[in-house]
Amino acid sequence: MELFTTDDAAMLLIDHQVGTIKLSRNIDQDLLIRNTRALARTAVATKMPLILTTSQEDHFQGRLIPDLEEIAPKAYQARVKRPGTVDAFTYDPFRSAVEGTGKRKLIIAGLTNDVCTVFPSISARAAGYDVQLVIDGGGSPNQVADEMAAQRAHDHGVVVTTTNQCLAELATDWSSENGQAIQGILYEELLKPFVEE
Repeated sequence: MELFTTDDAAMLLIDHQVGTIKLSRNIDQDLLIRNTRALARTAVATKMPLILTTSQEDHFQGRLIPDLEEIAPKAYQARVKRPGTVDAFTYDPFRSAVEGTGKRKLIIAGLTNDVCTVFPSISARAAGYDVQLVIDGGGSPNQVADEMAAQRAHDHGVVVTTTNQCLAELATDWSSENGQAIQGILYEELLKPFVEE
């Protein structure tokens, strides 16, 4: 699998909803939100296709976290509202949105990893897409569930990665225009506390 670039990949953020985030217990919630913000901001800053989707907004899952509406208002308004389909990739409007990007490399993150991202990652891979699952752009009710989701995805040919690793790959060169934008996002969302200790 070739390295992903901002030119050849699409960003898919699945079910980062105010209710589903409560089910993520294996990762600090603040870190999870900052990772999600970094992914969304990178897509917007580099003009990557960004697709957002939700499941049953009128149930406990609720609306998308406010950060995504703030960062990507157009993608937020165009979000794919699923009636309850677990595997987003099997829901025709979502799959059509993905196909409409024209990209064959997909970056996926969402809540929860053990339900909402593992299955579309596997389905997209089976459909011939190159897929990266950003494991810390989501979480699961416990660490065992998260690890099993990562393993299952990996066993089906999905590359399991982290936010820092994914964004560094997309940057390609820190001195390029996109590289500088991504570096700034990484610093603001994730690295600043370490650098300024």
